Amino acid sequence: MQPKWKIEHPESDAAQSLSRQLNCHPVVAAVLVNRNITTPEEARAFLKPSLTNLRSPFLLKDIDAATKRIATAILRHEKILLFGDYDVDGVTGTAILLDFLQHADADVSYYLPHRTKEGYSLQHAHITDYVIPQGFNLIITTDCGAGSHQAVAAAQDAGVDVIITDHHIAGDTLPPALAVINPQRKDCNAGFGHLAGVGVTFYLLIALRKYLRDHGFWTDKPEPNLKDYCDLVALGTIADITPLVAENRILTDAGIDLINLKKRIGVKALIEASGLKNQPANAEDVAFKLAPRINAAGRMEHAGMAVELFTTKNLSKARQIAKKLSDLNLKRRETEKAILTEIEEYLESAPDVLLNKSIVLSDLHSPRQWNAGIMGIVASRLVQKYFRPVVLIAFQNGAGKGSGRSIPGFNLYNGLAACSDMLDSFGGHAMAAGLKIQTNQLALFGEAFDTVVRQKTVSDDFTPILTIDHELNFDDIDAPLINGLETLKPFGQGNPEPLFMARNIMVVSSKIVGQNHRKMILSQSGQYTQKRFAAIQFNIDACDSLPDAFDQIAFRLRWNFWNNTKTMQMVIEAIQV
Repeated sequence: MQPKWKIEHPESDAAQSLSRQLNCHPVVAAVLVNRNITTPEEARAFLKPSLTNLRSPFLLKDIDAATKRIATAILRHEKILLFGDYDVDGVTGTAILLDFLQHADADVSYYLPHRTKEGYSLQHAHITDYVIPQGFNLIITTDCGAGSHQAVAAAQDAGVDVIITDHHIAGDTLPPALAVINPQRKDCNAGFGHLAGVGVTFYLLIALRKYLRDHGFWTDKPEPNLKDYCDLVALGTIADITPLVAENRILTDAGIDLINLKKRIGVKALIEASGLKNQPANAEDVAFKLAPRINAAGRMEHAGMAVELFTTKNLSKARQIAKKLSDLNLKRRETEKAILTEIEEYLESAPDVLLNKSIVLSDLHSPRQWNAGIMGIVASRLVQKYFRPVVLIAFQNGAGKGSGRSIPGFNLYNGLAACSDMLDSFGGHAMAAGLKIQTNQLALFGEAFDTVVRQKTVSDDFTPILTIDHELNFDDIDAPLINGLETLKPFGQGNPEPLFMARNIMVVSSKIVGQNHRKMILSQSGQYTQKRFAAIQFNIDACDSLPDAFDQIAFRLRWNFWNNTKTMQMVIEAIQV
């Protein structure tokens, strides 16, 4: 679907003032204003993220009770179970909490449920079949638990305390846990709603380390350096597509530096397996090369191997696990492609389905059973192509597990809440959510969900927007500009990589590289310097003819590193002829 181009026009006085006071490139100042950063103080904090600017963890509701209970469990050598989610966010949160508690000599182990066999979050059966027989005294969840009312009640009845750390939307009634550390709970005014699950866990560790320090715990052993956990915090934060603002920006910036230092054995092995060992990784590499490999564990087999990767001290073992994750990721991509092709062929044969404002499909009439672990990825691909909310459901023995993805104009969590009578359970965020449903409710749910989408959206919501930060002439592009743009990293949700526009573009040369990437040399007519720039356009149809000129292009500016040299490169996002 062709997007609508929206060109930002930042307030010129504010941009000029920032540029002058910060001594930065005027275009960089304009991008900052586009991000609602208008004062020198805000800009300096943004451009130079510092761990010293992290706000106090004690702003979080229930964190005092949680730290006291965990400290007691450590001192009394009670059995502690960490119960995590099976995605990158949950895996990394589990890993840092495990490492910290092991350093504190706690009696701790962890449990991650099998995605397809057990499903999401702490459940009643986990308490009766595992927690009680194993004699655990305390459960700490990571990136889950906000909706585990029955499980927490069962643990409470058995005399097992539960501490929930989560960031998913919490309902009006919280589980009866000893502590629920969740910035999304309605009575928590900490202002940490942007944190990923691993970010919430990291904040718990800040508070726990201080509590133990204040009580003399670290007199005979070194305090753990929490900065060393930022590599995993960055992985989970980026992978969960949380906004890279405030604390997330600070933690991610520190984390990417650590990732590139490769101090953690598992991260070093993962980077090698991802083909990044000869170049520095950035947030985009984390999102598209590292995170998918970690997620492949839970999607295709079991997420436990990812926790092992990040906690092992043995490089040989780490490399074996990283190789296994890469193999699983390749298998995941093949499975994803097969399901996506099947769905697209179905939609071509049944165009009436696309008259709806949403897409709700299942594998009930498919020749193959869909892998529930990759429904979210396939749903994301369909949202990109058809730009409407998508819910995909994989059924087994009459019970379906689904994943949904949405568009900016529709809150998916609220949409599912409006259809909750037809669902066994659901949870998630505005843009991504999961659900469970029975076969006999599928048709009713599809109709009801589409009705909600129609009621809660307007026609413009179904047109993607391409937001242009600034119009640039080729004469204005130089090394100082690209160096200035580098200071805006890390890019991601909430801080997208700046996008520019130029008009009257001439194609000097063009060739296909790989199978579906177009490499070009571009110039701009009417410019004084007649500069030429290397450009690349990814994932194009190589069979399409290329005109000799474009009316306008939307592009990003980057340094391209190759053979120990760097050159200026445009990455073309869209063209208009």
